[in-house]
Amino acid sequence: MHLRRLFFTLAAIVTAAALAGCSLKPAYQRPALPVPQQYPGVSDRGAAAGAPASWNVFFTDPELKRLLFLAHGNNRDLRVARAKVEEARALYGIRRADLLPAITAGAGYERSRTPADLSVTGGAMITDVFSAGLFLAAWELDFWGRLRSLKEGALEAYLATDEARRAVQVSLTAQVAQSYLQERELAERVSLAEATIASREESWRIARRRYEVGSASKLDAVQAETLLNQARAELSVLKRLRDLNLNALGLLVGREVHLDPLPLSTVEERFLAEIPPGLPSELLLYRPDVIAAEHELKSANAAIGAARAAFFPAIALTGNFGTASSALSGLFASGSGAWSFAPAISVPIFQGGRNVANLELARAREVEAVAQYERVVQRAFREVSDALTQRRWLAEQVQAQRATLTAQTERTRLARLRYDTGAAPYLEVLDAERDRFAAQQALVQTRRAILAAGVDLYAALGGGGGEGDEGDPGAASATGGKEAMP
Repeated sequence: MHLRRLFFTLAAIVTAAALAGCSLKPAYQRPALPVPQQYPGVSDRGAAAGAPASWNVFFTDPELKRLLFLAHGNNRDLRVARAKVEEARALYGIRRADLLPAITAGAGYERSRTPADLSVTGGAMITDVFSAGLFLAAWELDFWGRLRSLKEGALEAYLATDEARRAVQVSLTAQVAQSYLQERELAERVSLAEATIASREESWRIARRRYEVGSASKLDAVQAETLLNQARAELSVLKRLRDLNLNALGLLVGREVHLDPLPLSTVEERFLAEIPPGLPSELLLYRPDVIAAEHELKSANAAIGAARAAFFPAIALTGNFGTASSALSGLFASGSGAWSFAPAISVPIFQGGRNVANLELARAREVEAVAQYERVVQRAFREVSDALTQRRWLAEQVQAQRATLTAQTERTRLARLRYDTGAAPYLEVLDAERDRFAAQQALVQTRRAILAAGVDLYAALGGGGGEGDEGDPGAASATGGKEAMP
């Protein structure tokens, strides 16, 4: 019993000493922001916006919410990112286990013969040894913080991987929203093209009839037919683009997608909730790629501590505690206790410059991580600034294009009146019709672009989580969708 108490007392003392060891890891300091303190064009200086809303609050369109819910559950890129998080978590668990002793239990039997010239009795001996006990195999005492630095580095790598997963989710949310907007834009442009074709078919019929009765030249009929065929060609292009976009949306969602061809105007007013840009410093709190880059920087900082600790002596403990006997019946008898305790210390004398090179490598990687962090912050600042710029100028562009379309519509009406009264050739009507159709198409594209800029701003600010991010294969049937089950 005295030996047992001695063993466990010694183990407790060693454990406390190991946990109280020093750390050679440098103190972490967050680099200064390499960007201005305010976004360009934002007049509300010093206003904090807070965390971006979750996607199921920011996006108000029910059909888009359904697609996002499916995408978060079925997208393969997001599944890969989640698997990488679990991989990083397991690696962290391995590093954390290195701090604790590895204790195993075992039992064994050994039979051996000792020749006479080696025996203390002068005659050959056959011995039997039965043993059972607990074994401690080379437990390194972390006096210099090497193992703790490796554990902290693995923890930061795990947290960085989780933020990378969130970045994939934010990017996926933005891509699905952009593709959905593209579908609504193309549906409205297809509708405009079909209405234009119907109008031009009637114009071609009238021009051809006038030519047949001799009240108009053949040139007018040919020009009307040319204008009709141009609209038909444009319709083919739009339908091709719409099918391609649906294919891309299906890849993002993870299954086939069927959407009713509703125009952009049906979702325009209720598509987005308002989002304030806030301050550039808030990117450090909410944007996942910035947070991930800082975790990577902290991991590189911890690696320096581990590299420094390699220059100091390493102390390891090996031992066992149990029973041993020459007969199986006496294995657990009184007085059969056996133990061993074998501490060992190793001091690096000559490593051929390995430890120095490892420290230089760790420091170089920290410099690289700092530059990477600053680059991510600068890119984030630029993306937010670009989205704000797009929203500001596209709003003015929409107003100008609406005025242009109104003028083109009036021009077309007047050109048709002039032609009907014989005051102008049909070429004037042709030009007016072509310009009005182009103005209609351009306005729809710009209206979609301003909504897309709002989506870009949401993603650039870091997006937000949402309920149901894991998705549900039965969501389509539950919400009345038309996705085909795999």
